[in-house]
Amino acid sequence: MVLGLKHADRTDLAVPAARWMVAVAADLRNDDMVVVPVPLHWSRLLTRRYNQANLLSRLVARGLDLTHVPDALIRPKRSPKMQDTTRAARFAALDCAIRPHPRRMTFLQGRSVLIVDDVMTTGATLAAATEAAHMAGAARVHVLTLARVVKDA
Repeated sequence: MVLGLKHADRTDLAVPAARWMVAVAADLRNDDMVVVPVPLHWSRLLTRRYNQANLLSRLVARGLDLTHVPDALIRPKRSPKMQDTTRAARFAALDCAIRPHPRRMTFLQGRSVLIVDDVMTTGATLAAATEAAHMAGAARVHVLTLARVVKDA
């Protein structure tokens, strides 16, 4: 299902997926929270035509009745595709790859932030996004994903 949403233009899957995510995130919700997607680099956005994290985060924000700030974080540095890479390589590739948008930092300052992505593999992308939200002054950061990759050791 996640691969269909991410790579096969199955944007229709975002609606039921976001419903599940809203149910899970309801206990995290507070009135000062904003919802932010993990950003894509502009070149990857051109290739894929949409950011699946943005689709999910918009619907999650609506379902939780929270403010959605789709461009709060940016990805000025393109990271390589990370299939079949080690955890350490993923963290290294994402170092400084996600930043707070300089004109949107006030939306995050002093607030709780809910960062939304489609899937967590090693946590490197979510760690980079969390770091960027803290750089913008976020008081607390929570992450919410549709799925998590579990690999045998």
